[in-house]
Amino acid sequence: MSIMLGSTEIIVLVVVIGVLIFGAKKIPELAKTFGKAKGEFEKGKIQGDKELKEFKGEIDNVAKDTVNKDNAEKDVSKDTVTKDVKLD
Repeated sequence: MSIMLGSTEIIVLVVVIGVLIFGAKKIPELAKTFGKAKGEFEKGKIQGDKELKEFKGEIDNVAKDTVNKDNAEKDVSKDTVTKDVKLD
């Protein structure tokens, strides 16, 4: 004979065990603390996402500046070669 427990039965069992271990007065305090911790985690996650986006933007800007600088240097070297050829 096997016992199959559904999700509702498992939740009830966990609550009953929690009340037996922590007592009825501690359960709301634990739930409140858990809720605050979850909120702080979410705030940290959002802040981390913002910082990551800012960092990616900075990297993109540096990469664009580097490409523009390289292109400008190539243009200057082409002008120098053209001037040298015209002088001959």
